[in-house]
This record gives sequence, structure tokens and C-alpha cells, in this order.
Amino acid sequence: MKELVFALQFKGKARPVEGVEGKLAAKTTAAGQVLRTALTAKGVQAKAESRPGPRATFESEVQMTGAGTFMESGRISYGKAGGVTFKTAGHGVLGASGVDGLQRGAVIWEVTEGRGQFAGATGLITSNFTVGAKGEVVDNHYVRLFLRSVMHESGVRAPARSATRR
Repeated sequence: MKELVFALQFKGKARPVEGVEGKLAAKTTAAGQVLRTALTAKGVQAKAESRPGPRATFESEVQMTGAGTFMESGRISYGKAGGVTFKTAGHGVLGASGVDGLQRGAVIWEVTEGRGQFAGATGLITSNFTVGAKGEVVDNHYVRLFLRSVMHESGVRAPARSATRR
């Protein structure tokens, strides 16, 4: 198994599912990114810089389960590399942010299936997000996956390749 760790910031919308009480549908996308964090004498500075190329897409259904709690399941496609499906591990939380018209939340997802580069993957994704009054979503994912080795056409097993460069 090979560990793959990365982060992406997704942006998009969440909207109520018509006719279903307490259910939302979310759709967001993310470009390839460079995430920069600097610890300076003036404090912490952070910036997400988009890069050209394929986009990651995210789609999920959210079911509110109580005051400020929810369950979620969905899928993420990482461009041509493949994708994963997921479900909530435990419950997500959602509540007031302290900024008018903005809610904040967090959830941990368990990867349930993978395809492409992520075939056979296991792992967790943490999501820390905000939702605006009009459904606008900014969702920061921190992903830690464990990838199985890949079978080549020759029948020889090779270690899975990481999409990250060092």
C-alpha cells in the first residue's frame, strides 16, 4: 500500500432537494492548486493558488439528522486520475460562524470505493467548509488515502504511483 496525502479547496453551491425535508444536494469543483501557509512575525498567512488543467468535481447528498448534525454521501472525481465514493464517518456538524449569513461546518468521510488511480483505495477525507445565505460553498478537503498496488497488463504488480511530486 502507498499513502497519498493532498489538499484541495472546492467552491460551488448547495441547495435543498425539492420535496425532501432536511435534504441538500451539493455540487462543487476545484482546480489543481498550490496551497501556501507562512508562519511569519506578523502571524499566519495563507493562500490557495489555482493551476491550469483538469478540475476535480464533487457531488453529494446531505441529510440533516438533528439540530446542527448531518450525514452525507457522494463522489469525487479527480480529473482523469479517477475518483472515490464516500460516506460520513459518524456525523458532520453545521452551525453559526459568527459572521452574518455564513454557516460553518466540518465532517469526516470514509472512502467506500475508488476507480482509476484510486481503485481499491481506503482512507479518510476531512472537510471544513462554509455555506453562505444563497447556498455558496467553500469546502477545504484534506485527503489521506492508502492505495493498493496496480496490476499492469503484463501481469506484474507494481506499487501505486503517487500524484504528488516532492
